[in-house]
Amino acid sequence: MSPRSEKAVVLLSGGLDSATTLYYARSQGYRCRALIIDYGQRHRREIRAARSIARRCGCPATLLRVRLGWGGSALTDRRLAVPRGRSLREMGRGIPSTYVPARNTIFLSCAASLAEAIGASAIFIGANAVDFSGYPDCRPAYYDAFRRVIRRGTQAGVEGRPLRIITPLILKSKAQIIRLGRRLGVPYELTWSCYLGGRRPCGRCDSCQLRAKGFKEAGKVPVVKSN
Repeated sequence: MSPRSEKAVVLLSGGLDSATTLYYARSQGYRCRALIIDYGQRHRREIRAARSIARRCGCPATLLRVRLGWGGSALTDRRLAVPRGRSLREMGRGIPSTYVPARNTIFLSCAASLAEAIGASAIFIGANAVDFSGYPDCRPAYYDAFRRVIRRGTQAGVEGRPLRIITPLILKSKAQIIRLGRRLGVPYELTWSCYLGGRRPCGRCDSCQLRAKGFKEAGKVPVVKSN
């Protein structure tokens, strides 16, 4: 079956990577359904951003509320501090408090359920293992393992039609991602990367710093617009 006739579920967080992934999937001819997950994160900015991006892309979107109310992360528990002002070297050491326990496992499971229900053949996720904060569920080995789970744990898999998990950005730097996105027409002014809510990005959390580094290396000035 040609991608031109295939459906795909794209996990869309509202950030730079997921927006690029959505536009990439569309450029490959897939009929995309964006899956936006409200997991009880600190702020609503990224959800509003994701909806805006899906509308701009002309892509239907599903909002799923899966409240991870037990905390364990600075992104879901306001009592925990979001690291700020860390150097790139520090970001490469250990797993930060912004790691959400098993988040991508939960997200991919939800995406697999939606994909089977609507007859999609692929799941796209904007995971990145180059310019990232060291999360274990953003690494290639993790996705290799989850592909085995999909093959053995879904009807599509056991019937010989396993869902493909596609990670087009996983080995790209932020600068490479931004250059790709510019070619695809990604509206980066609609994206929101900051771990903190507010009228403007904080500029000091890991995500803000990695975003700024990527735009600098790509030769572009980052643009952030209030949604």
